[in-house]
Amino acid sequence: MVDLDTGAVIAHPALVDPTGVLRAAPLPMMLDLPMHLALSGAGALAPLHEALRRAGRHPREAILLLTGACGDQERPLLKVVLDGLRSIGYLLGFGGVGTGGVAFDLIAGSAPYLLALDADLVSRIPGDHRAAAVARAVVSLARGIGAHVMAPGVERDAQVAAARGLGVRLAHGPMMAPGPDGKVRVPLPTPDESPDSLMLGPRVQELLIPAVTLPAEARADQAIEAFGHEPTITSVILVDEYQRPKGSLDRSRFLLSIAARYGHALHGAKPAVRLADPPRTVPRTTPAIAAMQAAGRDASRVYDDLVVTDELNRCLGIVRVSDLIRQVAAIRS
Repeated sequence: MVDLDTGAVIAHPALVDPTGVLRAAPLPMMLDLPMHLALSGAGALAPLHEALRRAGRHPREAILLLTGACGDQERPLLKVVLDGLRSIGYLLGFGGVGTGGVAFDLIAGSAPYLLALDADLVSRIPGDHRAAAVARAVVSLARGIGAHVMAPGVERDAQVAAARGLGVRLAHGPMMAPGPDGKVRVPLPTPDESPDSLMLGPRVQELLIPAVTLPAEARADQAIEAFGHEPTITSVILVDEYQRPKGSLDRSRFLLSIAARYGHALHGAKPAVRLADPPRTVPRTTPAIAAMQAAGRDASRVYDDLVVTDELNRCLGIVRVSDLIRQVAAIRS
């Protein structure tokens, strides 16, 4: 699975060797899960959990794409199944969206991570305005519920261009196969130089600076040490084992808490997350203007660093609001 904007590979299809053993890849893996199997009960999914365990992978590293239809009478059961899989840690999605499978209202109520368009629909998008309209509806649905959209079976440049034009960010298929050097090559998008686009400013990934990170369970005295190494550090981001942001320590507020009377005695040996704020995250493709709007939603934290994330919500770095202000000022001047 490739990010069409950056060419980055962010997940691999699950691979099973000739002996039937699941082979782990260094990136998250995608697995198709037939709907009838998912609805068969916990026992039917036990081999999946065991295969992941034997491969040394955690459910958080697997994206399950449910494929097939779900009848009206099976809806309550599907909700129970999805809740159970999500509680274990799996990322969930639906496959074949747009031409069959699960109804849109059921998708909306299931809070999926990923929606995979039907492969036949993707093949028809470049020359069929009706297929494009269906795909556009899926993209609109995904935006409304906070899900990602993937175009499977991509084989031609025209399909990549059409997917980009509809707002699809992720794709996989023969065209995304690595070359002899092991690298994936994605056709570059046509630069959008319209006045509206230029007025939005550069994307935050162009303003990215490295983040100072600590494990989410780090103690407050470890954060004190991190801030003490360099006076220009404005924040420390607490991340989990997959580099997903779990908390943000603003330098001024954190050190004021520690410097207060008995502050170090109260907090030094305890988890730093007790003094952390929720991280303010923005996807790496967010324009500068939109990032400024996100920064201004909380007046008490308007100058806090923004955490830039990738498609799997992993921390890529931070953007300082002062840099955004300079960019926006340059646009308007």
